[in-house]
Amino acid sequence: MKPSKFGYVRPESVAQAIAALGSLGPDAKVLAGGQSLVPLLNLRLATPEYLVDINRLTELGYVRVSDSRVTIGALARHADVLANRAVAAAQPLITRALGFVAHPVIRNRGTTVGSIVHADPAGEMPAVLSLLGGSLRVSGTGGERLVAAEDLFLGPLESDVQPDELAVEASFPVLPPSDGCAFTEVSRRRGDYAVCGVGALVRLDAAGRICLARAAYLSMAGTPLVLDLTDACAGTAGAAEAARLAMSLVSPASDIHASAGYRRHLVGVLTERALREAAEHAKERAEGARRRLECGGSGGRPPGQH
Repeated sequence: MKPSKFGYVRPESVAQAIAALGSLGPDAKVLAGGQSLVPLLNLRLATPEYLVDINRLTELGYVRVSDSRVTIGALARHADVLANRAVAAAQPLITRALGFVAHPVIRNRGTTVGSIVHADPAGEMPAVLSLLGGSLRVSGTGGERLVAAEDLFLGPLESDVQPDELAVEASFPVLPPSDGCAFTEVSRRRGDYAVCGVGALVRLDAAGRICLARAAYLSMAGTPLVLDLTDACAGTAGAAEAARLAMSLVSPASDIHASAGYRRHLVGVLTERALREAAEHAKERAEGARRRLECGGSGGRPPGQH
């Protein structure tokens, strides 16, 4: 199929893009990577009257790492973020999740911010933003605002970005030294949307015990689902008990790809796997920090890329 007829606008600046979105109204869609939007257009599941192509706004193609945040501009491609060594050191969950996003050809064109705004509950990056407590900066005719991840995702394919607003950048906190993370998923074929996916975040106290354990789930609800599993992880059964708790808390639906029962089973298997990997990652990072202190090194991250 081919898309329905639409107008096309290609602004030369962020200000022009916002002005276009403000004047064209709710029937305009932003085109960045297009890896989600174009298939919807071709299937006529999306029929906007206008496309606002922001691909000339090269100033939004940045990836920046500071002491506390990783910020990704609206035109930064998945592949560029994935290849950024500073991002991998500062917030490895981003890199681990991006490795599961579709295929290399799609990652070469698709944008990380676009994936977040698309708000697909089977998407990796909305789950990562939610688990880490990140945020999205948007700019519109009424000015700029910062939308926390917990307020951003309203439903399947629905995010709190208004028709006259442009998502400018996503911001993620840097992983603290006492934390570890992991990401895993199961799909029918590598690169397909996940039948179930789990991102895990674990924090260790000074004695090496788990004092925080959280997990985010793909394809379990209309928005990214984040569960606090700390209390379950504190027991002798640890990750296994947390997996059983997670299975009891999810309410997956059946579809042509998997039954609800199979998805719930995967929640248990992947939760235990991800929590164990995240805990091991936290131990490795703590040991690495200890060795650097003994050697008198700073252990700093690679400098941020711009």
